[in-house]
Amino acid sequence: MKIFILFSSFLFSGIVGPVFWGFYAHTLINKQAVYSLPPEMMVLFKKELSFISEKAVNPDRRRYAVKGEAEKHYIDLDHYGDSALYMLPTYWPEAIQKIPEDSLRANGIGPWSAYITFLSLTKAFEQKNKAAILRLSADLGHYLGDLNVPLHTTKNYNGQLTGQDGIHGFWESRIPELLAKNYSFWVGKAEYIEKPQFAIWEAVAASHSMVDSVLSIEKELTAHFPEDQKYSYEERNGLTVRVYSRDFTTAYALALDHQVERQMRKSIKMIADFWYTAWINAGQPELHSLDQVIIEEEKLTPDSRLKVRDH
Repeated sequence: MKIFILFSSFLFSGIVGPVFWGFYAHTLINKQAVYSLPPEMMVLFKKELSFISEKAVNPDRRRYAVKGEAEKHYIDLDHYGDSALYMLPTYWPEAIQKIPEDSLRANGIGPWSAYITFLSLTKAFEQKNKAAILRLSADLGHYLGDLNVPLHTTKNYNGQLTGQDGIHGFWESRIPELLAKNYSFWVGKAEYIEKPQFAIWEAVAASHSMVDSVLSIEKELTAHFPEDQKYSYEERNGLTVRVYSRDFTTAYALALDHQVERQMRKSIKMIADFWYTAWINAGQPELHSLDQVIIEEEKLTPDSRLKVRDH
């Protein structure tokens, strides 16, 4: 129901744009993460750069068609109250002992699910399964990127509770599409993560701490922008659509003190670190001579494997 409402809000609010980190941003983030990998991994990832970047959007394509997919992209921390980050167990087995699983899934399982994808990628490296390595790397990049979006951590995910419908796509799609060409995306070399599950929750906590500024700054800026200057019209696919104006978009990005750029950079670094850590944990398999295989789309079912923890 949540996904239907969010999708519908974009169809009928008059603002056209992708939901969640836009397709453009997800593609760019995964692509840039590849350049932080060591040469031993670059021999595979650089060669398959198009796949890693283009398939970054596959989880969003699946979310409306595959049961159990949508809940992997977010977590509504405010559903659990002000102490959610202290109350929610880090590990899935403890979480489902404390809270009914149906309730957890209804309010998003992003942090736990991202860790499962990380473990699956580690296994794919161990098995030298090229198809799985590429598919899971692209998916993991998507899920980690999503968890670095503040509005993926709140019930007010599209401003629908505060009269700010459309802010989700504005923050994560419109801003990158207009301004990312001027961003600096070199984030340094990938580093090993000692406790991946904790690193995921730390990223979620940091994202959630930004929710108030994302909403309040847009509301304050709107109060000083005439309606005809906040929005403009563009031609897209032969249609004239209403979008946030370039002036309003630029003003919002600056008022946020380049928050979107910082979160994109953080996503890039985090993704590269997680890919690298999965490879290290798998024993640093040689990737240069993996057999060429046909890559098929994953046939997903609701994830029943959320029963693991950090070692």
